[in-house]
Amino acid sequence: MGKDVEAAAEAGEFTAKDYTDPPPAPLIDAEELTKWSLYRAVIAEFIATLLFLYITVATVIGYKHQSDANVGGADAACSGVGILGIAWAFGGMIFILVYCTAGISGGHINPAVTFGLFLARKVSLIRALLYMIAQCLGAICGAGLVKGFQKAYYVRYGGGANELSSGYSRGTGLAAEIIGTFVLVYTVFSATDPKRSARDSHVPVLAPLPIGFAVFMVHLATIPITGTGINPARSFGAAVIYNEDKAWDDQWIFWVGPFIGAAIAAAYHQYVLRASAGKALGSYRSG
Repeated sequence: MGKDVEAAAEAGEFTAKDYTDPPPAPLIDAEELTKWSLYRAVIAEFIATLLFLYITVATVIGYKHQSDANVGGADAACSGVGILGIAWAFGGMIFILVYCTAGISGGHINPAVTFGLFLARKVSLIRALLYMIAQCLGAICGAGLVKGFQKAYYVRYGGGANELSSGYSRGTGLAAEIIGTFVLVYTVFSATDPKRSARDSHVPVLAPLPIGFAVFMVHLATIPITGTGINPARSFGAAVIYNEDKAWDDQWIFWVGPFIGAAIAAAYHQYVLRASAGKALGSYRSG
């Protein structure tokens, strides 16, 4: 049990609020497999990722169609939602879906987020694996729905698949995915930190909001480089349905980069910002 005492403000002092860090999740929790809450959470991750891919891939394809000079003429380049609109679609959907599913599954909707939380012992290995499988299957189904409803446009405009843009090296693409995912997962840890919630209890923070904004900002920076992955399920689902060589050739970037970025964010938050390593060492010495 810990306690944060709020600093005095001009109008008075804020009340201190107790906080308790939840115990680390077990590495393998076989009993979890007998609980409906696990399967309900897995279903929530599947549906959320399906909806995420459907809305975002449809937005990407719609923009490419609207800005196609062969369809819209000379002014087509000024049509559609633009990169800003695409970034809003991704960030806005994450905000909505995390808000809807946070109380059921934690609102991961991303294997990289799940991986980072697993490394921080926030979820068990069994839950993490089931979440990742559900996310990938949901992404495939979401992209499949887009292709089913508008196959001609889907094939013509690249299926919303992530690919390394021409002019950029694979190292640049990998770095963009690592840094972008670090920003996202770091935001997830900060927005859901129980210590922060206790310390800043007088300033209500809706956790899905900063997470959605992190996705929005990363998309603005990296859409021109990789189309922005930072979510292996999103990249995998679109690649499976689009199924072209270029999307598969670059697929490793959208797995290796996000997983490295998530691992760095988890280590930074747990062992630097939360000083878990120092606490553990102090407990060992005192023992």
